[in-house]
Amino acid sequence: MIVASGIIKSYGDLQVLKGIDLAISAGEIVSIVGKSGAGKSTLLHILGTLDRADSGSLVLNNQTIDTLNEKELAKFRNRHIGFVFQFHHLLQEFTALENVCIPAYINGVQPSQAETRAKELLSYLGLSERIHHKPNQLSGGEAQRVAVARALINEPSIVFADEPTGNLDKSSSELLHQLFLQLRKDFNYTFAIVTHNPGLAALSDRIITIEDGMIRQN
Repeated sequence: MIVASGIIKSYGDLQVLKGIDLAISAGEIVSIVGKSGAGKSTLLHILGTLDRADSGSLVLNNQTIDTLNEKELAKFRNRHIGFVFQFHHLLQEFTALENVCIPAYINGVQPSQAETRAKELLSYLGLSERIHHKPNQLSGGEAQRVAVARALINEPSIVFADEPTGNLDKSSSELLHQLFLQLRKDFNYTFAIVTHNPGLAALSDRIITIEDGMIRQN
């Protein structure tokens, strides 16, 4: 599913990643942990194709990412990758349903098909009564579940989550933890999660520890 080899990334004179080798199999839930500034989010952004490494190679779902230009990369990302961020990044002027549909629209899916799929996802996530609510009318946990539905709308090969419970209370965090497990059980989704939450990390199949830009435990 994911094979990263020799990933190096610097910002100016600061080398953030110092040669990362990593493989994640289909259907795995992997947590990436480490102290702030260790390079966790930088690695996730490179694995998720939001940023490019200075050197090294990356293969996602049998596609060599290094060979894609920006337009091809954006198309690949939209079709094969889902993202869940700490602050969910929902568009405030749109309803939950509209937010979930946006990646499908970008992918060229007919609006009626996109809306049907979005409603199915929101119902699965326990949000069928909230589909016409805007983000400011949702709780933090509800907004994050909308973000999960948006990440899944195009049936991605892998979901990347960057501190997905960092802005949630304990109850909402635990619900999201169980949701990831249920999604893997029901649909065999692959998750790569950057987290400081030991509870979420403990539920993963594998914990990868990043220290000073290198993998110290895998």
